[in-house]
Amino acid sequence: MVDKIIDAARAATAAAPPLGNEAYGRFCTGLAHRLTAAWPRISAANDTDVGRAREQGLPDVLVDRLRLTREHLAALVDLTSTVAAEMRELTTRAPGTPIGDWGVRHRVPRPLGVVLMIFEARPTVTVEGALLNVAAGNAVVLRGGKEIARTNAALGAAVTAALADAELPAGLVTVLDDPSRALLKELLRRPDAIDVLIPRGSPSLIDYCHRASTIPVLASGGGVNHLYVHRSAELAQAVEIALDSKLPAPAGCTSLEIALVDRPVADEFVAALLDGARRDGRPLTVRVGAGLRRPETTGQWRVEELGEHDYGREFLDSTIGVVAVDSPGEAVEFIRRHGSGHSEAIAATDPVVTGEFTDRVDAATIVVNGSLRLNDGPTLELGSEIAISTSRLHARGPITLAALVNYSWVVEANGRLREAS
Repeated sequence: MVDKIIDAARAATAAAPPLGNEAYGRFCTGLAHRLTAAWPRISAANDTDVGRAREQGLPDVLVDRLRLTREHLAALVDLTSTVAAEMRELTTRAPGTPIGDWGVRHRVPRPLGVVLMIFEARPTVTVEGALLNVAAGNAVVLRGGKEIARTNAALGAAVTAALADAELPAGLVTVLDDPSRALLKELLRRPDAIDVLIPRGSPSLIDYCHRASTIPVLASGGGVNHLYVHRSAELAQAVEIALDSKLPAPAGCTSLEIALVDRPVADEFVAALLDGARRDGRPLTVRVGAGLRRPETTGQWRVEELGEHDYGREFLDSTIGVVAVDSPGEAVEFIRRHGSGHSEAIAATDPVVTGEFTDRVDAATIVVNGSLRLNDGPTLELGSEIAISTSRLHARGPITLAALVNYSWVVEANGRLREAS
């Protein structure tokens, strides 16, 4: 089965038209139509997946990740037109660069090849992964979690139909109907045929892919993210940053886990954090570290003790930890030990402190006086994304269309020979 999947993908890359061909634009347009027409079937399949997940006792926050709505359809339809425009921009050939008086060099985008994308929950990734990879001229094999198998099959049928409409090879997109670990292991053992691996999910998934495969990885792992609040910060603004970094998407990869707060303002920050959540009517649990006061709370607003076992993990719910620190250096060291290299932020008005923080913290994106949720391709005006990479090679941060291609140099040499040295 693995040979059949891989052979189809590699044959598709060989048969596909050059990057930027109008067929890719037709695929983007056709996918919007196919998704819209198939949405009743897709929704029915999704209802079944969500219902079974509830029956199996999955937490509400994880069930929410599985659900598709009309809002998701609208966003995916918009994405098709956005990606089509980005593809045209990416593949527009720029004027060459003169080389001395003898030639011209051109930097020409090329597809990466065959991409294996592994994800766990969000079914929109099926469409995003197919759309961006095909627009980049890649073949992609999509392996979603078993919890969304029916949804992915319905989405995959729409993608296959759009490929046929655009007269592109069907093997450019394979949505696996077998989510077993055994099949995944076989695919991970094929660096000869798969060019890039993009795992999108929990740290354990990322670790497994690194251990089980020698395929180059663009890792999109969990976000163990922090906000450092310096004593120079505008406290009200810092509280709003913390709340916006957590409550709209508590289980998102850019969600805040622990706020590191200068000790002189830490107790005030905790109280203001609870007041802000209560004022907005949004549930919040604050876990406070050693030496911090625990204000009395009621109802949906709770204060609990923060333990060292909470360091370096995602809460995946409406919980923010607060740790008092005595210096910016201590905050940086905490992040270095417990962060995942995804998204980090600082609230401060002292430019020396913000400069030191951004110089010393190693993360894909570092936000100064703003929400962690700003780490997003469209928000940063970097383009549509399929994930956020915490890798150190090829691409870091939002994995946009530009990160799904590589480049060749085309040299117009006009008969030039290399002179003997």
